[in-house]
Amino acid sequence: MGCGELSKVLVVVESPAKAKTIGKFLGRNYLVKASMGHVRDLPKSQLGVDVEHGFEPKYITIRGKGDILKDLRGAAKGVSQVLLATDPDREGEAIAWHLQHILDLDPRSSCRIEFNEITKNAILQAVKHPRRVDSHRVNAQQARRVLDRLVGYNLSPLLWRKIRKGLSAGRVQSVAVRLIVDREDEINRFVPEEYWSLTAFLKTGSKAPHFDARLVRVDREPVAIGSEAEMQEVLGRLKGIEYRVQTVKRKEKAKNPAPPFITSSLQQEAYRKLNFTARRTMMVAQQLYEGIDLGKKEGTVGLITYIRTDSTRISSLAQQEAAEFVVGKFGREYIPKEPRQYTGKKQAQDAHEAIRPTSVKRTPDEVKGSLTSDQFKLYRLIWSRFVASQMQSAVLDTTTVDILAGEFTFRATGSTIKFPGFMQVYIEGKDEAGLDEEEGLLPELHEGTLLRLVKLEPKQHFTQPPPRYTEATLVKTLEEQGIGRPSTYAPTIETILNRGYVAREQKQFIPTELGTIVVELLKAHFPDIIDVEFTANMEDKLDQVEDGEAEWQDVIGKFYESFHKVLVKAEQEIEEIDLADEVTEEICEKCGRNMVIKMGRYGKFLACPGFPECRHTKPLLETVGVTCPKCAGAVVVRRTKKGRKFFGCANYPECDFVSWDKPTEEICPRCGQRLVEKAGKRGIRLVCADPNCRYEQASDSNEGTRGRKGVSGQDA
Repeated sequence: MGCGELSKVLVVVESPAKAKTIGKFLGRNYLVKASMGHVRDLPKSQLGVDVEHGFEPKYITIRGKGDILKDLRGAAKGVSQVLLATDPDREGEAIAWHLQHILDLDPRSSCRIEFNEITKNAILQAVKHPRRVDSHRVNAQQARRVLDRLVGYNLSPLLWRKIRKGLSAGRVQSVAVRLIVDREDEINRFVPEEYWSLTAFLKTGSKAPHFDARLVRVDREPVAIGSEAEMQEVLGRLKGIEYRVQTVKRKEKAKNPAPPFITSSLQQEAYRKLNFTARRTMMVAQQLYEGIDLGKKEGTVGLITYIRTDSTRISSLAQQEAAEFVVGKFGREYIPKEPRQYTGKKQAQDAHEAIRPTSVKRTPDEVKGSLTSDQFKLYRLIWSRFVASQMQSAVLDTTTVDILAGEFTFRATGSTIKFPGFMQVYIEGKDEAGLDEEEGLLPELHEGTLLRLVKLEPKQHFTQPPPRYTEATLVKTLEEQGIGRPSTYAPTIETILNRGYVAREQKQFIPTELGTIVVELLKAHFPDIIDVEFTANMEDKLDQVEDGEAEWQDVIGKFYESFHKVLVKAEQEIEEIDLADEVTEEICEKCGRNMVIKMGRYGKFLACPGFPECRHTKPLLETVGVTCPKCAGAVVVRRTKKGRKFFGCANYPECDFVSWDKPTEEICPRCGQRLVEKAGKRGIRLVCADPNCRYEQASDSNEGTRGRKGVSGQDA
């Protein structure tokens, strides 16, 4: 081997994409190779943890990694230095530690480099400042892995024996399922209560436009109208009453931008605005982080910073670049006097930064030609959020007008944007839109002004149960409760779907019968494992290990002592649960058995009970109570191969009617086509199935959430 090769430095990263990008930055004196992720792990065929001797883990080489490790060992012998450039988090630190052992590197050597973004400057700086592998961070990850193995490999076989083969229980996944099951229980126990609202449509003169005001007080007490009879009484008392402006309050209100993204908020916002699942978001974000080829001008470069973070910190250089961009694009008045500093939660690893573009100068439109559709959408979201987070607050002019009608007080509100600030670039999405989210302009009003009543509009409403979890709200709840960490949200959701514990219906999670039974069993016999607070406290203890404030074996030992006692007791007490499938009248055309209803990740389907001898399955046709507009057959729910819901005719293939939107029996008054249901943040609308017609109206199904006109109003 020549001297030239021995002077080279070997840099080991996780993925080939990352290796390709970094290799171009470092040049010919560096050899960059990929480990293809984890290289060692606990064995799948056994517990792999010696509970009698300090919970020592028994690591083995992951199957299929032999040739990769052989190549890495060979490369390491022919270089002057080895640098481990795995991801800058606990999992990355653990991979670096495993590589250090496999490549027989001195544990005291400074062989670990870390960077938050894959740009030329960041990489060149990182190779100049190697450090030792952080044993505290490794121990925290090792403790998490051992803990998850002790729970999973002891609980899962118990579930196999007592309920059904193939089930699993996990420290984080079981709590996630519990949250969904508990929410379903809340919904089932919820008793709706009736209430009424009253809106007055008023104007200042005969030719003036009208505005609306809602009844807020009766005899200076907050309004509470609980029945139609009470509403009729109020309407009777309002007959002949004059409406006069009592007070007009105007004030400026500042609206601040949202902080730059962390992992959980990126997953939530990508779900709200782009309809991306958490898994899809992380897959696309990984591509943007590892490097995109931007052509001859820049070559391959990472477009965003590291994607698994719970810190909202931004480097001063990035803040300065953002400020210069904003001044150049919008003007100096669009940046705050001092750069914005966002505070994160107490567990945040502030050594990391928030998720941001590596250079704000690479605008989404500039790099669009180098990106796929998904990459462009997510990059634009991250870029816009970051730029907005560094901008001046928006200023709104708000007006609140109280109007007196006898003993009744009505209130009208309006707002206008005085200074748009960050809203020029980005506005954060919401999980549930409020009733009064958009406030329009009010006419010029003064105290004492007499108003003309156009009409009174009473509406009946019913209180609503808490909504089912979506991906966005589940991730938000897991984060708020301290369950799991940035890297675990997406895999947890995938696991509970794949195991059949929950199903996704209209973007909402619904627990299956299997999920409910498993949760109830764990609640009865393993209350700590399924307890939200206990799981969050365990995460805090693992953070203490990372901070060097606790020994990982002590944390595991205290947990396992009580867990093992409960496990032995549960094995004796839990009886086998017969989870019988629902038998249908549908006959299997392959073998003649009565088919049964099974639950999959996309909902219910029909399967032959003769599995594995007979593997015949077919969709369970769920009717929606609507006739087919083509042949008058029944409209049923169907699903694509990817699980997306659509509506078709039960007479398929004889009838080819299909629709993404749920058809109704109502006819469009303009063109005679059927109306279909379109769901939005403000409820369900009925729109014409013909896109050229564009007719739409409100749906009666909104009456629970938005209210409906229940009794005759008064017209002036």
